[in-house]
Amino acid sequence: MDLLSTLTDKGLRGEVPTREEALAVLATTDDELLDVVAAAGKVRRRWFGRRVKLNYLVNLKSGLCPEDCSYCSQRLGSKAEILKYTWLKPDQAAEAAKAGVAGGAKRVCLVASGRGPTDRDIDRVTDTMAAIREADPAVELCVCLGLLSDNQAERLKAAGADAYNHNLNTSEATYGDITTTHTYADRVDTVQKAHGAGLSACSGLIAGMGESDEDLVDVVFALRELGSDSVPVNFLIPFEGTPLAQEWHLSPQRCLRILAMVRFVNPDTEVRIAGGRELHLRTMQPLGLHIANSIFLGDYLTSEGQAGHADLDMIRDAGFEVEGAGEATLPRHRSDVAAASTSGCGSAASACGSGGGCGPCGGHASPDDASSESHSDQVKVRRRGAGTELAPNA
Repeated sequence: MDLLSTLTDKGLRGEVPTREEALAVLATTDDELLDVVAAAGKVRRRWFGRRVKLNYLVNLKSGLCPEDCSYCSQRLGSKAEILKYTWLKPDQAAEAAKAGVAGGAKRVCLVASGRGPTDRDIDRVTDTMAAIREADPAVELCVCLGLLSDNQAERLKAAGADAYNHNLNTSEATYGDITTTHTYADRVDTVQKAHGAGLSACSGLIAGMGESDEDLVDVVFALRELGSDSVPVNFLIPFEGTPLAQEWHLSPQRCLRILAMVRFVNPDTEVRIAGGRELHLRTMQPLGLHIANSIFLGDYLTSEGQAGHADLDMIRDAGFEVEGAGEATLPRHRSDVAAASTSGCGSAASACGSGGGCGPCGGHASPDDASSESHSDQVKVRRRGAGTELAPNA
């Protein structure tokens, strides 16, 4: 049986491929690309039908982060000309969230830059969640505040948070190459704290930072082992003014292979195309919907995304439908496991970005490598939505 038939059969049964099989997906050729997408699409439809879950980011506090994550426009010493502002008031955040929900978003992701929250920050987020829930009691709330201290995850859960995002970003072996102010183990600890407190674990990766195929496979298997219910796949946005500004290793084909590999390793888990999809998938974005079952609507934390109405048109034109508020995202058996493991008894179970970043902020150079081209003019800094006087793009 050939590779794709094996992966499809395993995925339809909810089984995880071997590490060698995952690496083989990334090594497929352009001639095989549509076959790879089709195989991953069968697995995606088995567990998620033709539903697409919409998520909406609200950046509660932007810029001025003390962490040195190389990929992040909000990092210590960043010269990226992004918006910088302190905490939004609860009514401001609720107004921003309303725009996303009106556009069809089922989950609102509340993000704040920084190493991690103080107890006062937890109070602020608690008030913000209450304001959002007052307007829409059914909306899912995911919080992303960076590294958590003891009992903070429990406080967020008690205040009504559904999920916590904290990405692993890259493999343990290469983590020290992108960040020195905290460790890979710190991130794992926060994911475990969130999961153990009863919060759904949202944890993913960033592709395109110069990592090898082995690094990508390592981090995706680590996320599977941690029990992440949602895996955001970010594609590096190389902001001018950050150390990775010249890292342009991704092509649309490379991105689709990465998404397919993530789907095969996580057949029954929410796979979300996160930051950088417009920049790197470009006109091939609809093919990504055949692999992933979740996207962000509109803008990201510090960069502009595709207009919300264009996202909705793309979903409809590709033959998919927006997942409704009353529909369960995860298949029944995954939902039951998640409910059991997040009962608060302490399980050792990622927005998407920096110390507190939930959104975007690879592979070594290969036939896919696009680094010889100039793309810096394509990175658009967000100038609208929360923290501005302009209406959000939702």
